[in-house]
Amino acid sequence: MISLSILQTMLKNKGIAFKLVLFFTLSSVCIFTLIFGYNYYVSRRAIEKGIGENSQNLILASKNKIEAVLAAAQKIPENISYFLENSSYNEKEIYRLLYTVVEKNPEIYGAAIAFEPHVFKKDADFFAPYFFKENGAINFKHLDKAYNYFLSDWYQIPKELQLPEWTEPYFGEGGNILMCSYGVPFYKKTGDKRQLAGVIVIDISIESLRSIVSSIKILKTGYGFLISKNGTYITHPMKEIIMNETIFSIAEARKKKSLREIGRSMIKGESSLTPFMVDSILTGKKCWMTYVPIISNGWSLAILFPQDELMEDIARLNRMVIFLGITGILLLAIAVVYIARSITKPLRAMAQATQGIGAGNLDIDLPAVTSGDEVGKLTEAFGYMKASLKAYIEQLTEATALKERMESELKVAHDIQMSILPKMFPAFPDRTEFDIYAIIKPAKEVGGDFYDFFQIDHEHLCFVIADVSGKGIPASLFMAVTKTLIKAKAAVGLTPDRIITRVNEELCVGNDANMFVTIFCAILDVRTGEVEYTNGGHNPPLVIRKSGEVSVLKSTGGIVVGVIDDARYTADILTLEPGDSIYLYTDGVNEAMNENGELFSDKRLEQDIIKLKEKSIKEIIDGIMGEIEIFVQGTPQSDDITMMVIQYRGNTKEG
Repeated sequence: MISLSILQTMLKNKGIAFKLVLFFTLSSVCIFTLIFGYNYYVSRRAIEKGIGENSQNLILASKNKIEAVLAAAQKIPENISYFLENSSYNEKEIYRLLYTVVEKNPEIYGAAIAFEPHVFKKDADFFAPYFFKENGAINFKHLDKAYNYFLSDWYQIPKELQLPEWTEPYFGEGGNILMCSYGVPFYKKTGDKRQLAGVIVIDISIESLRSIVSSIKILKTGYGFLISKNGTYITHPMKEIIMNETIFSIAEARKKKSLREIGRSMIKGESSLTPFMVDSILTGKKCWMTYVPIISNGWSLAILFPQDELMEDIARLNRMVIFLGITGILLLAIAVVYIARSITKPLRAMAQATQGIGAGNLDIDLPAVTSGDEVGKLTEAFGYMKASLKAYIEQLTEATALKERMESELKVAHDIQMSILPKMFPAFPDRTEFDIYAIIKPAKEVGGDFYDFFQIDHEHLCFVIADVSGKGIPASLFMAVTKTLIKAKAAVGLTPDRIITRVNEELCVGNDANMFVTIFCAILDVRTGEVEYTNGGHNPPLVIRKSGEVSVLKSTGGIVVGVIDDARYTADILTLEPGDSIYLYTDGVNEAMNENGELFSDKRLEQDIIKLKEKSIKEIIDGIMGEIEIFVQGTPQSDDITMMVIQYRGNTKEG
């Protein structure tokens, strides 16, 4: 190595300009290399971190939109199934119900009720009325005249599984509409036997789902795609592979073993929210990819983020920094003596300003631009960066404040909603003939469930439990209107069926949102224990006898409230003996779901009621809530949970 003394000897006879240029060039190169390397490392890490966060937010938001479309569609045939199993109907009512479903739900292309042989018509092997949209109108046909629907996937799979099920996507009539169907089996009871009566099916166009996925645009070539539970491409920028290729056939054709492994994971319902590197089949370039399952139907959604485009800005910036650095070093080496002062002064000022910006002072003054050279351009770039950063922070602050304000308003809405429900227990401390206890736990800040109870007169207690379709603020507003109408319509001498009939007429007026509510309404005669009740599409309550017997209350066959303005409801009578109780609940109880997608179920609910039958009414409700919490194991609540127990004690003052 050349010692310091030898170097000094070599430079002894060199001029000052040479020495300045040599030492400045060497030191500048070292400093520039360190700064550039650190800046590149930090910038790349920041971009990769941002990609991870943004990819999770984007794919989960897109997934939730798709799930919302599917969940709304699923609810319709499930409600029809409940109606068909628990009420009587004729052919005209079936036609009217199907027509209303297709007319009122824009996402539904068609709907049918397909019966087993000789179930609806004793002399007919087939009966399957089908309403569908075509050329802006609603048309009708009998599926049994078009083909043998018993052999169709939408009929066979729900029938064999005895569960609702989505079909694989397919092209509808004409071959130009990509659709999928959702079939729900329904049954009829013959004595103690439960026999398949048929399958309710709805057809939805996948165009709405494709538009959600197609709206995912990441820079120039980033995109999202959907595959079915068999791996078939449902949406993709390469239109020629849609419904023609699977992720496995593409992997085989391109000899991509990693793509095959990804496909296996996706059809298993697994997810990967941490971005990992793959080759895009669209461009062949490296991309980050994330994917999540669509729980409702077993599909999978994936999003690709192009690496080169996401890194394009940092690469461009690095090239610019390298260019400016090399140019500056060369210029300074040529004219160091002449321009040293003019360069070092603004650079020192820039360094101080940059330090202040790094410390959070975005109002610090940058040095004035006095030249058009690289230093001047760098100063302008820093000025633009400072202004952009300041504007971004202001926007972020405003967005944070808006979010906090919305959360505060939702908290107030929650408090208001809870305040309109009776929550002081015992509710009637001076009445010994009966006792009542209720609880509600909304899935969101505000919900659509409610319960109510009030005395019509001294001898009659009216009690109600209801569940509005949907969630959030729209459901809570509809809930408040329904609760108010019930209390307003309840009067001395009116039976529950007449009360609900009047409420239904009012709710159907101006119901542009097509919302509906399931209601169970009853009136207890506290002198005799006689309960007159009507059920508008709600879960049937459980009767807990003092003897320990637990049974499901007989249905009155009413449909959901707020759908058909001239619907009529019937009432039935139940007589309670002293010590008997009625347990009422919404479907958030029996449909509570754990992390494996399993439901709490009616059977488990009845078993837990039997275990708790000797407890007080508060202990019964608290016990059921505890069993639900153990079952879901921390899985986020998907629906409002509401429970109420009425216990008839009789006239305890007698005797």
